[in-house]
Amino acid sequence: MPPDHGGCPDPAGYIEAPGQDCPLCPRLVAYRHANRQANPDWFNAPVPSFGPAGAPLLIVGMAPGVKGANRTGRPFTGDYAGMLLYQTLLKFGLAQGHYDARPDDGLSLERVRVVNAVRCVPPANLPQPLETRTCNRYLAAELATPGIRTILALGVLAHAATLRALGLPATRPKFKHGQQIRLPDGRHLTDSYHVSRYNTNTGVLTTPMFESVIQALLPTLEPP
Repeated sequence: MPPDHGGCPDPAGYIEAPGQDCPLCPRLVAYRHANRQANPDWFNAPVPSFGPAGAPLLIVGMAPGVKGANRTGRPFTGDYAGMLLYQTLLKFGLAQGHYDARPDDGLSLERVRVVNAVRCVPPANLPQPLETRTCNRYLAAELATPGIRTILALGVLAHAATLRALGLPATRPKFKHGQQIRLPDGRHLTDSYHVSRYNTNTGVLTTPMFESVIQALLPTLEPP
């Protein structure tokens, strides 16, 4: 019998996801326990994916923010990054409802699913390479879901983790904002700078830049 790594089915019923007390990354486990002690009313567990399984667009982020998804239990919810992401998805018809930075705000995703390359919040919001590799099995499970036509990688780490999960070299091709890559399996990989407050405050990523990325990938979501 294989060892229990804390994995559990995704709420969709068949995508492997880490369990609430996943033990795989000691540093992240210790940080999770510290957050549970300091903030017992927060989610403080591996953050599950958000959106319908098998949606044609899979958006891959880096890791939960400590006061964002780690607090609320929904990717990109509760901190600044979610504002640009979800408002853009709403604008282009990929989400319905209203984003109010709460998991009970009524927001629903249409034809898109959001996941993080690393499911647990890391100290200083930065996963270590071993942690990214360890969590890659769960991203690979997401990418194996039938129906995905395009993957949007938010940042260099998400780009590399996506390629690795697909069994491809993690740095070939290199990350480049706005590029669309045709993968060997026929799907598309699109890159964007991460929607973080730092990137938007410094002008690395503007609202028009991110909207342009989303608009450009929309045709790839349609059947050939």
